[in-house]
Amino acid sequence: MSLATNWPTTIRYKSAVRILTVTFDGNTEFDLPAEYLRVESPSAEVQGHGASTKVTVAGKKNVGINAIEKVGLYAVRLVFDDGHDTGLFSWEYLYQLGAEQTKRWFEYEQRLKAKGQTREA
Repeated sequence: MSLATNWPTTIRYKSAVRILTVTFDGNTEFDLPAEYLRVESPSAEVQGHGASTKVTVAGKKNVGINAIEKVGLYAVRLVFDDGHDTGLFSWEYLYQLGAEQTKRWFEYEQRLKAKGQTREA
């Protein structure tokens, strides 16, 4: 689906379980863990300057979100409790993260394992 048909209708954060729930038009809903959002942040710090320079962020199992700031009509800035706040999560990127969560999470865990890193701090 394209961005034109995927506007968020509800965004709520459940701090007790560290889950950001995003509901899009058509009632498509994704539960996105804060850890997943942190390690897939669209910031240059995480994404680098291309696929070959993407950083594998370890030790974020217990990261939470302190604030959700609306940026215009197209995105939110998530302020994580580890101080990271430079990624702008567009509606399109949030939808993509939800739709690709299983695949991306598997790939993340494989990268951690290959580097001898863990999700724990």
